[in-house]
Amino acid sequence: MVTFADRVKGVVFGTAYGDAMGAVVEKMTFNEIHEKYGRVETTMTKWWKADWPEDKRLGRMRGEGIVTDDTLMTLALMNVYGIERRHLDAYDLANEFVKEISFRPKYIPELGKVAMVMDRLFYPEKHIFNRHVLANCEPREGGYGNMVNCGAAMYISPIGIVNACNPKAAYDEAILFASGHQVSYGLEAAGVLAACVAKAFEPDVTVEDIIQTALTYAKDGTKQAIQDLCDTARSLKKVKHNRAEVVGQLHAVMGKYSPMGDDVNRSIHKVGIPSNHYTPSRLFSIEELPLALAYIILHDGDLLEAVKDGVSSGRDTDSIGVMAGAILGAMHGVAAIPQAEIAVIEQINKQEIEKHCHAFIEAASFIIEQDIALSNRRQQQIRSII
Repeated sequence: MVTFADRVKGVVFGTAYGDAMGAVVEKMTFNEIHEKYGRVETTMTKWWKADWPEDKRLGRMRGEGIVTDDTLMTLALMNVYGIERRHLDAYDLANEFVKEISFRPKYIPELGKVAMVMDRLFYPEKHIFNRHVLANCEPREGGYGNMVNCGAAMYISPIGIVNACNPKAAYDEAILFASGHQVSYGLEAAGVLAACVAKAFEPDVTVEDIIQTALTYAKDGTKQAIQDLCDTARSLKKVKHNRAEVVGQLHAVMGKYSPMGDDVNRSIHKVGIPSNHYTPSRLFSIEELPLALAYIILHDGDLLEAVKDGVSSGRDTDSIGVMAGAILGAMHGVAAIPQAEIAVIEQINKQEIEKHCHAFIEAASFIIEQDIALSNRRQQQIRSII
């Protein structure tokens, strides 16, 4: 039997594993990855920018197991649950979560030094600080004006954990919490991913159960993108080892819901030119979640194969790996991830992830037990008045 603790560790180490694998090739196209690496097979891979001058790689280093902001923000959210020991909403994002990422120093693996997580974040995640600390906004309106991206979904899996086996509650809490960070389909993806993680905790859950959960709660373009990419993935199972064919078809379908394609880098040449890139829409979807779910289907829930093919498909590779790793880590438990990979991740990142997991397991178990007690009391009360 896969225990609750095993599944929690599976989610967290699945996040770190997918993150470290994908970080090596982030923003490369599928063809560039194929030419340089074939397929990314392990976290112990050299970053494609590792030999660049320091100023060209912005003082960062990746590869060989180093994780990015996806994992750091996941650990930060776990810490907030440890502090509050209850369910969260946007006011908690504006309070303890802001403190975790902006005022409590951590070791930042990419920078090789102790700093604030904020120092590492991309601008859409720094939006949290701008809105809640500088603009002093109403917390539920924190996401207004942000670039619509996968930034909230990439770290939302702890909400799925504290709502284990209750995907509707996970979806609702994720939307409440992440509204302080994201809007539109960026916010929607956070809710759907949390629901998928919660569903994956159920004993004997299947891949199709998880996909159906995503479709049950997803709205608008997010729902249609998941449906279309998952249908395409099912049709590609017989040729799943032809990665060029798989990526070509998945990206073609995703193009209906995400206009960027391989054009994911920002430069001076794009300034002032209008586009729909990263803008709110009821018809669009982020790429990372539908692609992660498609690779989960393609490989029948095999964590290693789904993550390896997902991160090797190009573009926002670390977040694709994070989402596939978190969902399948919840489904299979930590044993699905090679111990050698976990050891490298623990050693190089200096995050004490195992220790974080133990503290979070205790806090999450407390919250879940409180939910069960509350549910039992409510049932008694309802029966007394019906």
